Amino acid sequence: MKYAILGDIHANLEALQAVLEDARMEGVTNYACVGDVVGYASNPRECMALIRELNCPTVKGNHDEYASVDDECENFRAIAADAIKWTRTQLSEEERQWLKELKMVRYVESFTIVHATLDMPDKWGYVMDKLAAASNFSYQNTSVCFYGHTHSPMAFVRDGIVRGGLFEKLRIEPGKRYFINVGSVGQPRDGNPLAAYAIYDMDGGIVQLKRLPYDIKTAQSKIYAANLPEKCATRLEVGK
Repeated sequence: MKYAILGDIHANLEALQAVLEDARMEGVTNYACVGDVVGYASNPRECMALIRELNCPTVKGNHDEYASVDDECENFRAIAADAIKWTRTQLSEEERQWLKELKMVRYVESFTIVHATLDMPDKWGYVMDKLAAASNFSYQNTSVCFYGHTHSPMAFVRDGIVRGGLFEKLRIEPGKRYFINVGSVGQPRDGNPLAAYAIYDMDGGIVQLKRLPYDIKTAQSKIYAANLPEKCATRLEVGK
């Protein structure tokens, strides 16, 4: 059984379509989404529709949360807040309700998915180092947990001590715990503009990071046409 683990799509339809096509070619049988389907780019409804058609386990990201309510966008930078306010105007009440009802944490087969952290998933903390990862392992009840939020793929392993860093392919070994960031489909921020997602081959015990080119120019042109903040478009070509 192969799972495609997607996250931080951020309404980037061109990137999502490229990822889904690649997943099909890779023989993926199942999907899971670690959140932030919407925000920043110009196709929130279309991206939501594709994720919902997959009928896959999906957890709530912070952009999903704020797009589903009318609260002030506290702790959001100006471009993120402006994009959220625009996104709210594009979604139907039914679509906003779907986002609102997403769970913070889901158990899928023998692994876990969360957007940010397992210790306080609704506080939207960032796991970018071994110290932050160590706090999550105390709450992790499965051998593997996939997460997003930082837009930077990395993996942490607890085997007595916590180790971690960048990864391309991991073998899941018995007795160890893994906290794995699958990167961002729609807005990478690790200096690599290629769309990112991961494939978890459960039978082979392998997690592989995939990076894919997509039509960035079209994604950018639609962001400009929607009068979204310029940086939502320009950052796509540099991956930051």
